[in-house]
Amino acid sequence: MSNEAQKDGTRIPGFYRLSIRERRSALRGIADLTDQDLETLERGGLDTGTADKIVENAVGVYALPLGVGLNFLVNQRDVLVPMAVEEPSVIAAASNAARMVREGGGFIAEADEPVMTAQIEIVDVADPDASASRLQAAAAELLALAHATLPRLAERGGGAREIEVRAHPRRVVVHVHVDCRNAMGANMVNTVAEALADRVAALAGGRSGLRILTNLCDRRCVRVRARVPAAALASKTMDGAAVRDGIVAASRFAEDDPYRAATHNKGIMNGVDAVVIATGNDWRGVEAGAHAFAAASGRYRPLATWRVENGDLVGRLEMPMALGTVGGTLHAHAGARLALKLVGVTDATELGMIVASAGLASNLAALRALATDGIQRGHMALHRRSSAASLPAHPQVSGGSP
Repeated sequence: MSNEAQKDGTRIPGFYRLSIRERRSALRGIADLTDQDLETLERGGLDTGTADKIVENAVGVYALPLGVGLNFLVNQRDVLVPMAVEEPSVIAAASNAARMVREGGGFIAEADEPVMTAQIEIVDVADPDASASRLQAAAAELLALAHATLPRLAERGGGAREIEVRAHPRRVVVHVHVDCRNAMGANMVNTVAEALADRVAALAGGRSGLRILTNLCDRRCVRVRARVPAAALASKTMDGAAVRDGIVAASRFAEDDPYRAATHNKGIMNGVDAVVIATGNDWRGVEAGAHAFAAASGRYRPLATWRVENGDLVGRLEMPMALGTVGGTLHAHAGARLALKLVGVTDATELGMIVASAGLASNLAALRALATDGIQRGHMALHRRSSAASLPAHPQVSGGSP
């Protein structure tokens, strides 16, 4: 491994040219991997016996390729980004975009506290507004009950933070906002909802309906900004300023048109989901929250936008990000634990900022491709390589993409 790679673990020139064994060797030095970690990389971290304990009716294990996104600098820290994805070009494109962002100082990210929300629905209320008023008056009591439901979480500095009451024409809904610390928090807030339902119903003078979390966790958002010098965007056929302006035009198209916004956001989720899956988190919950957040204004909008600032291209992304670094699949899946080791985080909020950075990088890569040669040129080259690898008479292709 070169001196440059040793100095900067996320910049490994020619990584895609190395064999898988050589890549693992490079990662071993950077992430302090053990022999057992390397065995996990080989086998995927999940056997059929463990799979049978995780899900019902298990018959085997379904595998995805696991790669690493390179060049990522997030809040001035170099990170390797584990990505599990079946689609060619996602990892290469995100790595290339991260290299461009790096020239502008890297990704700058911030995040809210890890607050998830339990919903308690009360139906059959004669006067929703009066019921809401009674519940609001009892907010302190309900908050204390919710906090007492999760004593171990309270010991770790988390717990119930706020009661919110919303009156609808046919129901009253109580939101209990819970700081889940390093857990994703679904089981925690569902427990709170179940525990409070009877008392909430009595106060409201109605009957409890649904008691469950919402995946629109808009109090648990992450915000990422990236600055790219125009020169870093240049292609073989276009100068950087032209590419920059094309990316801004594509961003405005997504802002004006929900059909374009859907595909714009899908490009973001290419990067987001790959990291969420690799780290054993609930990608379906993250997807649901992202798209609900995109439509919260009543019109479906892009999660990331791009503008020109002082000649540079500047992108901003905001989205909900409910992740955990403890509990759930992590207990059982060695591959998910290894992915967290590769990314080098134990804090769920920090993981969320890295995941969102991967999403913004993927968005930048897609828009740059659309503004230059079109999305198919690089993608289909890698797709053909992937297809060729499945042909029996063709030798298996080892390597990656630049």
